Amino acid sequence: MRFPVCLHRLIPALCLALIHSAAFSQSQPAKPEPRYQQLRSPNIDGIGKFYMGREISHVMGHQGADWLERPERVKEERPDLLITALKLKPGDTVADIGVGTGYIAWRMAQIVGEKGTVYGVDIQQEMLDLLVKNMVQRGLRNVKGALGTITDPKLPAASIDLAIMVDVYHEFDHPHEMLAGISRALKPGGRVVFVEYRAEDPQVPIKRLHKMSEVQVLREATAHPLEWVETIGTLPRQHIIILKKKAVN
Repeated sequence: MRFPVCLHRLIPALCLALIHSAAFSQSQPAKPEPRYQQLRSPNIDGIGKFYMGREISHVMGHQGADWLERPERVKEERPDLLITALKLKPGDTVADIGVGTGYIAWRMAQIVGEKGTVYGVDIQQEMLDLLVKNMVQRGLRNVKGALGTITDPKLPAASIDLAIMVDVYHEFDHPHEMLAGISRALKPGGRVVFVEYRAEDPQVPIKRLHKMSEVQVLREATAHPLEWVETIGTLPRQHIIILKKKAVN
C-alpha cells in the first residue's frame, strides 16, 4: 500500500511523538495516595477519618476530666509500674502529650526533680487550666503547660529526652503531622512512648477505636525517624511501646 507523500513524512513524526509521550509519562512520579481517607458514615466512636487502615476516634473533651482522675484508675492502669518502666532520671526534660489533668505528669515531675521539666501539652485550654490548678495543689513548679494544635505540639526542636502519650495517640486528628512534630522535638536518641490499650486482647473492656495493637503503633511510628526499642507488658491492660529517635548520619 502506498501513502501520499505527506503521510510518509507525518507517520515518523507521529511515532516519535508517541515515543516521547510514553517516555515522559514513565518519568513522571506516580500521584501520591492521600494520607487520610474520609468515610461518610463513621463508626459511632470515630470521626470517619482513616490513617493507615485505622479509624481515628473522637477526642475526649475537658468535660470528661473527672474520668482521668477516677480512683479505680490506679488499679486498672498501674501508673506506678508505668513510671518505673520509663526509667526517668533527675534533670530530664519530658513532654506529656495530651496531658489532660496531669495524672501522669505529676508523677514524672517528682522523678525529674527541680532541675528537670515536664511540658504538659494539650489542645484544650480548659485542660491546661485544670493542670495548673492540680500542680499548684501538689506544690510542683516544674510542670509547664503548653497549648498545642491538632497538627503541632509546639515544642522546641531537639529539646525533649522523652515524650509520652497515654491513651491519647489514637485520638489525634492528624497523627502523621503530630508525630512528625514530636520527632522534631526529641533530642538525638530521645525516646517516644506510646501507652495504648491492647487491641489484641478482647478482655480489655475499652471500645475498639480506643485501643491499638502493637503492630499498628509500630506501623505508624516507623513512618518517622523512629526505631523500636522495646514493648513492655507489665501493665494490666495497656502496651508500653518505646521507640527512640534515629541517629543522623
